[in-house]
Amino acid sequence: MTTDTERPKSGLGRRQKARLNRGIQYAVLIVVAIVVAVVADWGSIARAFFNVDVAIAQFPAVITTALVNTIIYTALGFGFGLGLGIVLALMKMSPVGPYRWIATGYIELFRGLPALLVFIALGFGVPIAFQLRFDIYSTVMLALGLVGAAYMAETIRAGVQAVPKGQIEAARSLGMSPTRTMLTVVMPQALRIILPPLTNELILLTKDSSLVYLLGLAANEYELAKFGRAALNEYASLTPLLVAGLCYLIITIPLSRISDLLERKYGGGARTKGAKA
Repeated sequence: MTTDTERPKSGLGRRQKARLNRGIQYAVLIVVAIVVAVVADWGSIARAFFNVDVAIAQFPAVITTALVNTIIYTALGFGFGLGLGIVLALMKMSPVGPYRWIATGYIELFRGLPALLVFIALGFGVPIAFQLRFDIYSTVMLALGLVGAAYMAETIRAGVQAVPKGQIEAARSLGMSPTRTMLTVVMPQALRIILPPLTNELILLTKDSSLVYLLGLAANEYELAKFGRAALNEYASLTPLLVAGLCYLIITIPLSRISDLLERKYGGGARTKGAKA
């Protein structure tokens, strides 16, 4: 006669449950793939997305105009945003209260506003209200930079504050001024921490550059999204959008890999960005 404590355990063990769970997931995936393969109209999909003649017609303009303009718009916005972000980060860490209040107000404002609204304000609101018009490059630089600076400022501030205080105290004990300490001791160390999230911000600005379509562009000012949209009307095919999307990936995938490499090398933390239109 066996007691309750001597009875063998019934049911599946942890490993068996894990294998069963994986098996169910694979089975669901296979079933979905079979259903899609049977139900989908592959002929229509091929004509809509993979029209070779339409794809060939997008070149070389999609590279020489749209891709190049996208890179230029992104670089302008990122450069302006980075410079402004550094200033805002230093202001937010300042012992002077009004500087902190101004920086905090700016960061909260532009992190809460959709980038779309900022483009509309600079492209249409400012000319109407102040009779002041910017060219397309200035407008994109300001719109992307103003929004990006709010996020980059918090990233830079976090990186600076992550530098051990002992490094700062050692530099000050050697007679370095606060400015020299920041430039020669703090910032080089903070840069290693903030590089991965700054690379992620660059990717986000690349995608946000598509909002320039709101401003009404000449053909030689088209970026990838506007180029694909215009070609969509001309060819009545989704292939131009596919080509434009692939060109975006030409930019963003290498940047993502660079961000991953930097994060592994320097151990930089991921940035919490929040919702952004």
